Amino acid sequence: MRVAVLTSGGDAPGMNAAIRAVVRTGVEKGWEMFGVRQGYAGLIAGNFRPMGARDAGEIMQRGGTILGSARCPEFQTDEGRLKALRALNQDGIDALVVIGGNGSQSGAEKLSGLGFKVVGVASTIDNDLVGSDITIGVDTALNIALEAIDRLKVTASSHQRALLVEVMGRNCGYLALMSGIAGGAEAISIPEVETDPEEIAREIRSAYQRGKPHAIVVVAEGARYNAEGLANFFKQNSGRLGFAVRTTVIGYVQRGGAPTYADRMLATRLGAAAVEELAAGRHGVLVGMCKGELSTTPLSEVVAGKKPLDTALLRLAGILAR
Repeated sequence: MRVAVLTSGGDAPGMNAAIRAVVRTGVEKGWEMFGVRQGYAGLIAGNFRPMGARDAGEIMQRGGTILGSARCPEFQTDEGRLKALRALNQDGIDALVVIGGNGSQSGAEKLSGLGFKVVGVASTIDNDLVGSDITIGVDTALNIALEAIDRLKVTASSHQRALLVEVMGRNCGYLALMSGIAGGAEAISIPEVETDPEEIAREIRSAYQRGKPHAIVVVAEGARYNAEGLANFFKQNSGRLGFAVRTTVIGYVQRGGAPTYADRMLATRLGAAAVEELAAGRHGVLVGMCKGELSTTPLSEVVAGKKPLDTALLRLAGILAR
């Protein structure tokens, strides 16, 4: 077997641990392993790099991806995917492991539909991928967001200020919801639930009336009223509301840095499981973690579905903010 592995989409802490697991598990089976540089763009270009056990050494603790990632509009076309398939065949690659999120697995599903053996590995800090309760990178991103919220709360309390803290997550509010609850936010704004700026203003005022020295609002970047939108609302209505807010956008800081223990272990287990699926003759699936157990989900279901968010936790957040 000649097997290639690629990382695609947004980088996530733990991707390197997954690469390491894929390569070394494959080497243990006597397979020839290859890394694809720069995601699907590298696949189209036939940019394959032979990888042995030593090539996957000393990377588990590193953030990002040693293989790189890149946007590739060409791969979204039939012609681009056929180019990728020709490159795989010309190099004698028998199977491909794709580490990434929704867009990456959509590409994996398209290749699988062309008859190529593909197994996906669930990796995105957004945690919006069907087929895995938790995805590679989420734990690290949450801990980074939580540390930022804790630090900002100190400054907010010192100056008795209201702060808007925007976290990543695209159109999924998971990071905002979980970091908001764990960080003791007074209000949380997510895409899954309509945000009323007036209600957030009431929550901030209520926090001060209850004697709190600060008010923290955690906002998902994909919310209808993200940090910029809410900041504009408060600026335009500062006279009427009687207070202003300060804004902090955590941004790409959440995707960098060393992966946590949880992400290293999750990535290791999913990467190794992807190779075991190929060894068993199974492909066209995503390897994930559901209810604490390794699981597989057909790529067709992964790309067609939408992972729900437990919005009941938003009500819990409101109760705990009292």
